[in-house]
Amino acid sequence: MTRTKKLLAWTVAMAMSHTAGLQAAQAAMIATDSVATHSSLTQVEARRAQVLATLNRADVAEALVAKGVDMDAARARIASLSDQEVVALADQLDRAPAGAADILGTIVFIFVLLLVTDILGFTKVFPFTRSIR
Repeated sequence: MTRTKKLLAWTVAMAMSHTAGLQAAQAAMIATDSVATHSSLTQVEARRAQVLATLNRADVAEALVAKGVDMDAARARIASLSDQEVVALADQLDRAPAGAADILGTIVFIFVLLLVTDILGFTKVFPFTRSIR
């Protein structure tokens, strides 16, 4: 009888040791806000990548360099834009005509954006501006 009790004790101990590591799954409702936030963040990152891809195009890069804009500073400036500014800039790039006529408008927009942030004192890209800080 003691052998049977010993075997039973080992079996129970083994069963308990295997079930101790298991965790119960928990199913709950996902809040709409968290799904929307996650979707929004994914969309913003995609739009930021789209703006950077436009900036990396050869014709855009040549035009910006011709205007005296440092490409590394422009990339850093785009990386520091808020989510709303990135979406607005990407929407403006999407609405721009396919021809090269409005690429100048986009370049001017980026130049003005860099100029305004330079004047506000967030960065120092252009040597001819003074910070208001």
